[in-house]
Amino acid sequence: MHNYLDFEKPIAELEGKIEELRHLSGSGEVNIAEEVTKLQGKVDRLLVQTYAKLTPWQKAQVARHSDRPHALDYIRALITEFTPLAGDRAFAEDLAIVGGMGRFKGRSVVVIGTEKGSDTESRVKHNFGMARPEGYRKAQRLMKLADRFGLPVITFVDTTGAYPGIDAEARGQAEAIARSIEVSLKLNVPIISVIIGEGGSGGAIALASANKVLMLEHSIYSVISPEGCASILWRDGDQAQEAATALKITAQDLATLGVIDGVVEEPVGGAHREPEAAMERVADEISSALDELEALEAGALIKARRDKFLDMGKKGLG
Repeated sequence: MHNYLDFEKPIAELEGKIEELRHLSGSGEVNIAEEVTKLQGKVDRLLVQTYAKLTPWQKAQVARHSDRPHALDYIRALITEFTPLAGDRAFAEDLAIVGGMGRFKGRSVVVIGTEKGSDTESRVKHNFGMARPEGYRKAQRLMKLADRFGLPVITFVDTTGAYPGIDAEARGQAEAIARSIEVSLKLNVPIISVIIGEGGSGGAIALASANKVLMLEHSIYSVISPEGCASILWRDGDQAQEAATALKITAQDLATLGVIDGVVEEPVGGAHREPEAAMERVADEISSALDELEALEAGALIKARRDKFLDMGKKGLG
């Protein structure tokens, strides 16, 4: 059974009826195949209609869906011969950021991702995808390793933001994020980032200062969460829906503004309904981007990356 979002209640009701009918059919007393087919057609149409007109707040809910594929899911599905690498060689291992070396469609790559976890135990283990400074320093170490061996870097971003705890601040959270951005911008190899769920604040851009930044169709990317923005501007978290619209957090808005380079279409009903299909589409987009970027020399890669961020925000403003 799916975990349904609030706006999916009509879909949930129809799919509930389908399950009931299938259960009756299994008893051997009734043949209701025609009715099931009819209801399934209604579900498919309703999914298309619903997901074609999602509000920014509804997209935020989809981006946070617990069944949406996470960074480790992408690594397992797309990276063969994956060898995880741990620790920042300075303080500790941070499981909110995962990474290592492997092969993507035959290419040797370094892959890094923020991992939220998919159930209570794994969410606690990965600190809900909120990295401490040692996580960003591990990311820097892996990016420098990629640079040394001439390997492209692929990052999967899914975080509400960096961990805001006192211990993280005491160990230089802001410096670690800034240094990660600096290292990203200086890489002599291609770096491709995919926002697979939430791209929250500096915690996201630390891994998304890339030559190509792609977003899944129903992912979000913003300087602050809608709830955080609402609590600051209106001192009322209930204004999150209004904040989500004002922040321009959707892939479609950010593509218009030139903040990202491409939108990866999701299966109807979101990536959580058909994770394998969603991950395959992401793989195709990464492969195309790598083909384009690997044709460029190091100097051209660095210049294109820096110019991209210097020009950011100009597109679509006038």
